[in-house]
Amino acid sequence: MGTFRDYISRFMQGRYGSYGIDRLTKFLMGFWFVLLTISIFWPSRAFVTVSLFLFFILYFRLFSRNIPKRYHENEVYVQYAGKVRSFLSRIGGSVKHAQTHGAQLRHYHIYKCPSCGQKIRIPRGKGNIVIRCPKCQKEFRKVS
Repeated sequence: MGTFRDYISRFMQGRYGSYGIDRLTKFLMGFWFVLLTISIFWPSRAFVTVSLFLFFILYFRLFSRNIPKRYHENEVYVQYAGKVRSFLSRIGGSVKHAQTHGAQLRHYHIYKCPSCGQKIRIPRGKGNIVIRCPKCQKEFRKVS
């Protein structure tokens, strides 16, 4: 059994796969697995073809001896993935902000101070109240 291990070790020397799995390979493996799972439950020639293509790309990258090229491909992927992640987090943040703002509107009135324009959050259901602006100390009446 030791001779087979030695053979594999010699075969993988100088190949990109001997350095471990990079982020692009992890992404491609995950995408390949998802497509393979979809093609099992929903048989389609397109899913099978794309999953086979991804499988061959994965093995090509794994056994490639052109390490600088594979490294560059991974760096390009990391750059674009970072941009996509930051864009999605900005969108997710604005959606989350809208959800919390909507929840606040259910429980609070938001008034503007007539003199300075400062927004003030007041609990609903308290009746006629006198509000003192925390910024300019002006008092005004509102119904909550």
